[in-house]
Amino acid sequence: MARIRDGLPKSRGKRRVDDRKVLSGIIHVLKTGGRWRDAPKTYGSYSTLYSRFKRWGRAGAFDRIVWGLAGLDADLFALMIDSTYIPAHRTACSLAVLLGEDLRRIGHTAGGWTSKIHTVTDTRGRPLLLLVTGGNVSDYDGADYLADYFPKAEHFLGDRGYDANWLRARLEKMGTEPCIKPRKNRKKKIDYDTELYKKRHRVENCFNRLKDWRRVRVRYDRCPRVYAAACTLAAIVMLWL
Repeated sequence: MARIRDGLPKSRGKRRVDDRKVLSGIIHVLKTGGRWRDAPKTYGSYSTLYSRFKRWGRAGAFDRIVWGLAGLDADLFALMIDSTYIPAHRTACSLAVLLGEDLRRIGHTAGGWTSKIHTVTDTRGRPLLLLVTGGNVSDYDGADYLADYFPKAEHFLGDRGYDANWLRARLEKMGTEPCIKPRKNRKKKIDYDTELYKKRHRVENCFNRLKDWRRVRVRYDRCPRVYAAACTLAAIVMLWL
């Protein structure tokens, strides 16, 4: 709690319920995947848990905590990028057609209505950047959205989905060596460090850890910001603390 307290919004006016107690209740709900109203009474009112979680997420509190922890401890020998599909529960996608898929960040794919988590991790597989999109958004487009926020590192690891000339050029301009597996249909062969590429399994391990939290493994929330906050908080607890 001492490592993350500075990233949480400060209390103003009336004294609020203890942050540690509320945060423990939020983590319990996100890990177990239950309804907010079913949270154990020991954590206080379920409405307080949800409203505090939603408010903190929209205020960017969890993002600030990640940036703060990464600034102290990130291993930037190599960045790794990847994405994973997340099935959207009917409670999350019930208004996707009415309001638009882009607004909800839910897309229709062969597996049904899905979202996708794109992440960039440090060398140890700890997320530095997280982005939630519709499941029909390509890895290529996800990298395009995140590229402006890439921290400088010595190497950049990615699979074939990230083999794009513009990305390679951008990384080289930053002084980062791309280690991206080339597409099979490339006319000109591009060499890459196969031994270094093997370390990319750590970003896959990252997704496995995050999906231990049931409200990350299945998207129940309609609001993409709320779901993204759940992913970020899971990353903080499981991989940064």
